[in-house]
Amino acid sequence: MAGFRTLSAGLRALRPGAFGADPSGERMARIRRSPHFEDGVFQNPGGPARTRPSGSTLDFAKVFFDKDTRPRRTPQGAVPVHSTTLADIARPPATGLRLTWTGHSSVLAEIDGRRVLFDPVWGERCSPFPFAGPKRLHPVPVPLAALGPVDVVVVSHDHYDHLDMPTIKALAGTDTLFAVPLGVGAHLEHWGVPASRLRELDWHESTEVGGLTLTATPARHFCGRGLRNTQHTLWASWVVRGEEHRIYHSGDTGYFDGFKEIGAAHGPFDATMIQIGAYSDFWPDIHMTPEEGMRAHLDLQGGPDRGLMLPIHWATFNLATHPWAEPGEGTLRAARAVGARVALPHPGEPFEPTAATVPSEPWWRGVALAPSGRRPAAAEAVAGRTVKTVSDRAAVAQADTESDSGRKSGTGTEDPESLPAG
Repeated sequence: MAGFRTLSAGLRALRPGAFGADPSGERMARIRRSPHFEDGVFQNPGGPARTRPSGSTLDFAKVFFDKDTRPRRTPQGAVPVHSTTLADIARPPATGLRLTWTGHSSVLAEIDGRRVLFDPVWGERCSPFPFAGPKRLHPVPVPLAALGPVDVVVVSHDHYDHLDMPTIKALAGTDTLFAVPLGVGAHLEHWGVPASRLRELDWHESTEVGGLTLTATPARHFCGRGLRNTQHTLWASWVVRGEEHRIYHSGDTGYFDGFKEIGAAHGPFDATMIQIGAYSDFWPDIHMTPEEGMRAHLDLQGGPDRGLMLPIHWATFNLATHPWAEPGEGTLRAARAVGARVALPHPGEPFEPTAATVPSEPWWRGVALAPSGRRPAAAEAVAGRTVKTVSDRAAVAQADTESDSGRKSGTGTEDPESLPAG
C-alpha cells in the first residue's frame, strides 16, 4: 500500500498546473445543492447534449486530412490586427459603451464607467502544454498590462480557449474581481486568486460589482480541463447590466430555446457577443453555426431592429475543420438575410455599439482563401423563421459574399492542430 501511495503522489506531482483543481469541501457541497446538478454531473438545458464528437474516428479523419479543404482552415497571410493603443481606451467612450474584441472570445467591455474583461486568453496556445495544442493565428493586439485597471474578469467556463492559466495568474496580481460559474473558482484559487475576490454563481444568480449587475445565465455546453472530466464545473453565458446599458456574452453554447427566456428576463441588449465559430456536424449540440448564432441574437433581442451583434469565438485559434473565413462570411450573410446590425472589427479595434457607425468591412478577405461552400439550408432556415416570427425584412436579398475579386494571396502560415473544440 505504501508503494501505491508513493506512485499516486508521484502522478499528482506530474499533473500540469494548468489542469487546475477539482472542487471540494463547501464548494462541492454547494455544487451538489444546485438544481442543475443531477446524477453526479451538471445538466444541460433542453436535455442531454452530445459533448463528444459523433460519428466514427475514420469519418472524422477523412474530413480532418482532406487535402482540398485543409488549406482553407488557416489564413494565407498575416491577419490584420489593430494595434490597440492606450489612447484608444484611455478616454471614456462617448456613448458610455465600448467593446474591444481582442480575439477568440476575449472582449474588453467598457460599460457605464466600469471595465469588464470577458474570457481573457493572452497565451500563445489554448492547451495545458506550452509546446503542443492549437496555436494563435494572430498576435495579441495589446499587452495585458497595457489594458489598464479592470473592475471584473468574467469567465464563461473552464476550457483552455476561455480560461488561460498564465493570463489568470497575471490578473491575480491586480485588484480585479472574478465572476465565474459554479465550481470554476477552484481553478482560480489553485492559481493564486484569493477567495475574497471570487464571485462564483449558479445559473440565474447575480452579483453586484461597482454599480453593475452580473448574472450567470444558462448555456448548452460542457466543462473539463484534465484527463478525467468530472463535469463538476458549470458553464454559463453572462448578462451585464449597468445604469444605462446592457450587454450579453454567450460563452460557448449550442442553440437552444433558452435564448428567448434570457432575452425576456434581461434584454433587450445594446450588444450581444455571440459564439459563431468552431462548429461542426461532429459536435452540433455544443457550438453554434453563424446562422444559429444570428437566430440566438434575434431571440435575445426580440427582433432585428434592436441592438448589435458582435461575432466571437473565431479567427484566433483553429479548433474545427471549417474554413477559417467561414464564420465571418456566414455571419455577414445571415445578418444581411434578416436585416440585423453586426460589427466586424479587426482584432483589437475598439468600437461603440450604439454609435452611428461601427466597423463593417470583411477584413479577413485579404488573407483568406474563399470558403469552398456555404451552408444554404441553415441560412435559409434562419431567414425563414424570421419571416414567420419577427419581420418581413427577411426578404432582404443576400449578397454573394464568397466572391471578391479584391482578395490578395498571402504568404502562408502554420496550420496548427485542429481539435474538437471545447
